[in-house]
Amino acid sequence: MTGYQDIIDKDRPVSKRARMSVADRAKIFSPFSALKGFEEAIEKKNIIIKPRTELSEEEKEELDVRFKKLEELLNKGEHPIVTVIYFIKARDTEEDICFQKTGIVAKVNIEARYIQIVDEKISFEDLYSVTGEML
Repeated sequence: MTGYQDIIDKDRPVSKRARMSVADRAKIFSPFSALKGFEEAIEKKNIIIKPRTELSEEEKEELDVRFKKLEELLNKGEHPIVTVIYFIKARDTEEDICFQKTGIVAKVNIEARYIQIVDEKISFEDLYSVTGEML
């Protein structure tokens, strides 16, 4: 006899436990967060509470040049990765929250004055800086 020839024709052993439902079996294999709180910690790292800083005319002109460059790249079919720093008004305080976000540029609309990073639209008026390798 080779392999499992001695048990191949036998019935499956009867368990004393009830069979597990499909839903309960699915829970065993569902994804879980091995590092609990990791995503929240990363998100908090990208938030800084500070007063809104007004840009100088030179800084605004530099941003305009970068937006035009991004628009040219998008027209060529390229989607560069950039890091933007921008402000939003905090809900519970009068302070602004400064965010840093890195992602792929999906769209730049100079007429409507916004940049779209992945699925988030950011107004030019809220931007503090835009950096990236292709800029």
